[in-house]
Amino acid sequence: MTSKFMTDPIRILVKRDELTLEGIKQFFVAVEREEWKFDTLCDLYDTLTITQAVIFCNTKRKVDWLTEKMRSNNFTVSSMHGDMPQKEREAIMAEFRDGATRVLITTDVWARGLDVSLVINYDLPNNRELYIHRIGRSGRFGRK
Repeated sequence: MTSKFMTDPIRILVKRDELTLEGIKQFFVAVEREEWKFDTLCDLYDTLTITQAVIFCNTKRKVDWLTEKMRSNNFTVSSMHGDMPQKEREAIMAEFRDGATRVLITTDVWARGLDVSLVINYDLPNNRELYIHRIGRSGRFGRK
């Protein structure tokens, strides 16, 4: 295609940056059944001191379900996904940035722009790059 539009094109290959999670502490909790994940999350929520955390789900439906389930069990959480109006998402992000809310349940729509102390993958991401991108929210600026 380049030869059609260019005279003597030169191909330049650039090495892709290595994706790394160096310096980020990671833990894995083996949960054998899908229906046990919620109780495990509640145990983690009760056990850990959370300054700010993001809980990632793979679908908008799961975000809505998990948000309702957490709230019905008296957990304070906010949520965001791509089906919400932009103004609503901006307001939720502003509250999260200001610390008015400490736990955000979201899809990968959020996986940019903030640094948090804890990332929980309620659903495992579908590929390595998404995993690294999600987890990278907790290790920015040299923090672990």
